[in-house]
Amino acid sequence: MEFPKRIYTEEEVALAKTLIEMGHRHRLQIIGSKEFRRKVREALKMIKKAGYYNFLRTYIRAIREIDGLSQLREAEASIWANKYIMENPIEAAGFIIQKAWQMRNYIEGEPYYGHIGETQAVRIRIKFLERLKERSKDPKIREECEMRLKLWDESVFL
Repeated sequence: MEFPKRIYTEEEVALAKTLIEMGHRHRLQIIGSKEFRRKVREALKMIKKAGYYNFLRTYIRAIREIDGLSQLREAEASIWANKYIMENPIEAAGFIIQKAWQMRNYIEGEPYYGHIGETQAVRIRIKFLERLKERSKDPKIREECEMRLKLWDESVFL
């Protein structure tokens, strides 16, 4: 069976879920300018370092550069991202993992947007930062993760 080109109807979602349960992984495509592709690859290094790359490839098939708001495109199993979200590889990696989690919830039929879905996705993003910090030996990466974790912790009180 081939993974559906779009994941929109109940049948397409069910097929995608079945294939994922059987172990399907996408061959991740990066679509955009040379600079955008370079920045996404930097973020992917962080994702691999944290051990989330297979999770990402399970739910996301492409990361596409756009001029506009960065967002998950569920029906395409892709992330549309502008160049600004990719400036910092650790922030970009967190964003990508957050959107992959939301795609997972979409396929599982769980809340993936709104207060519940966004709150869960942010928790996963924070876990990602903690894991990257834990697994990285580079003091700059660890320091950046710590700074981002503090920002997320402070934002809880807003």
